[in-house]
Amino acid sequence: MMSKQARGTVEMVTAMMISGTVGWFVIMSGQSPEAVVFWRCLFGALAMLVACLLLGVLRNTRLNAGQWLLMGLGGLALMLNWLLLFSAYQHASIAIATVVYHVQPFMLVGLGVLLFAERLSAAKIGWLLLAFAGLVLIVSAKGSGQMPGTDYLLGVCLALASALFYALAAIITKRLKAVPAHLIVLVQMLVGVMVLAPFMDFTVDAPAETAWGYLVIIGVVHTGLMSTLLYSAIQKIPTALVGALSFIYPIVAILVDWLAFAHPLGVLQVGGTAAILLAAAGMNFDWSLGRATPHTRRS
Repeated sequence: MMSKQARGTVEMVTAMMISGTVGWFVIMSGQSPEAVVFWRCLFGALAMLVACLLLGVLRNTRLNAGQWLLMGLGGLALMLNWLLLFSAYQHASIAIATVVYHVQPFMLVGLGVLLFAERLSAAKIGWLLLAFAGLVLIVSAKGSGQMPGTDYLLGVCLALASALFYALAAIITKRLKAVPAHLIVLVQMLVGVMVLAPFMDFTVDAPAETAWGYLVIIGVVHTGLMSTLLYSAIQKIPTALVGALSFIYPIVAILVDWLAFAHPLGVLQVGGTAAILLAAAGMNFDWSLGRATPHTRRS
């Protein structure tokens, strides 16, 4: 029988592998980013409603006005995060958008400094500079002709903006520790549906028959199932292991983009990717730049 940590590890790996394939489903659906996010929120809300009913979350939870407000703001941030990221796929490829998106730990650090007066250590500044250098390499790849498309820089900027809104959603979620995770996701999905519904023209923009399967999978699997696996894993395994396994996501996304859409990374992009992922690892594990042997935070 598997141990608790082993089960959590399997759940985390599965969640990250699912996350790494979302770009393929988004592109294959043939829908606009706005439509994909709307249907993702709708089907995701239905999946999370079922989960909440089965777990008795709706019956046993009492919330105050402040918690409802925070969940609503978190839902708005998460919706904008997806909208910007899916838009970035169309301009800078799945791989590049996903890698740039992984500067989010540095967004969190920056927001912590601005909003909570947190101090930056020398090591964090060093990792931040390395990530910035990686970003410069990725942006420079446009000039060397390693990436097709005239809107490559726009795609990079969209991915950066997406990371910022994810960081905002994460900060808001941290203030909701007393609220069940399934309920948080349900409310966030409902906010997405309500915000985007007025902009949807269902008579013109109705998805083709072939698109429905992709949209249902994005909502149920990439939102409902993935979120459930992720939250369950976080409760079972150490923080350091969560950080290590999270890098499966960009690796899977890079492989999917290469194998499915023939978008291999160029030399500059490989260098930039390595720098960003190394910097993110250093930030997650609290590595010291001056020591050969890294140390990790206690979970």
